[in-house]
Amino acid sequence: MNAPAAPAPFGRRLARPLAALVAVALPTAYVARVDPNAPGHYPVCPVLQATGWWCPGCGGLRCVHALAHGDLNAAGHDNLLVMVLAVAAAVLWLRWAWAALTGGPPPRFAVTLRQTVVAAVVLVLFTVLRNLPAGAGLGPLPL
Repeated sequence: MNAPAAPAPFGRRLARPLAALVAVALPTAYVARVDPNAPGHYPVCPVLQATGWWCPGCGGLRCVHALAHGDLNAAGHDNLLVMVLAVAAAVLWLRWAWAALTGGPPPRFAVTLRQTVVAAVVLVLFTVLRNLPAGAGLGPLPL
């Protein structure tokens, strides 16, 4: 009989969650420092430029900039969807880091076809709504 495998050392268990944190923190720090509200720092969204419509990502950099500066009101106005996704990503990362800290198995994350369809419908509805007069509050403020 084989003996149960010893848990990985503490530092090794945290390596992947910490690497993921750094991979997100570095670009976030850049966006926090280089203000997307100032013209000329970032390219214009090609969807907005071609159609005049806000795409689901329009205002995302401004949202991240506002979140990095603790301005939840501006972040929610610039792109509510990015703000919700940032919170969801933070919760998933915390669950992953906690499992690594405690030596438990990493949380499983699998996306089903139904979840993919729901996400696609949410993206389409968000895009259409933020481009209608009734949903004007969901679009970022013009520069």
